Amino acid sequence: MTLGANISVAKLTPPNLSDLFLQFLMIGAISFGGGIMAYERILLVEKRQWLSSDEFMAYLAISQTMPGLNSVNMAVLSGDHLRGALGAFMATIGLILPGSVFVLGMGILYASASDHPLANLILIGIAAAASGLLAAITYRIGEDNWRHLKSLLIIVATFLLMSIAKLSLPIVLLIMAPVAIYLYRPRQSA
Repeated sequence: MTLGANISVAKLTPPNLSDLFLQFLMIGAISFGGGIMAYERILLVEKRQWLSSDEFMAYLAISQTMPGLNSVNMAVLSGDHLRGALGAFMATIGLILPGSVFVLGMGILYASASDHPLANLILIGIAAAASGLLAAITYRIGEDNWRHLKSLLIIVATFLLMSIAKLSLPIVLLIMAPVAIYLYRPRQSA
């Protein structure tokens, strides 16, 4: 059986609602602090093959244009694609439930011990872990782009403008969008 056949079989038999909820619940539980999109891609494309890689990228692009968190938007879009409105609801609740409970618990704990020096060290560690997870997902999602010199130059220039030059995102977009459009302009065939 080919990979294409596996994907089409997965699409013919959508997941049941409890499996959809549990899978997104696990993502929400293990990815708190960052990296949620990586886990969603692993679940939806690689592990369960509920979406193709192209479908995932299309839903990611749509989720980035919608208000709210990309990961929650992705849960809504993929849940809807797999099981309709109820699937969107189950995937979304599964994704946000662990983080919500954790944040509520940590908020209560921090409010009672905010002056303790260990509290700030823990928050610094969480921020470092979240940065690492974000870097990993950025690499994984843009994996094909790291192999092309033009893409790599755009990525490095964007990073330098935002991180070193400390320019705001709108300014960086005003600078880099024309550069990217020029580099990737359609070429006329001879």
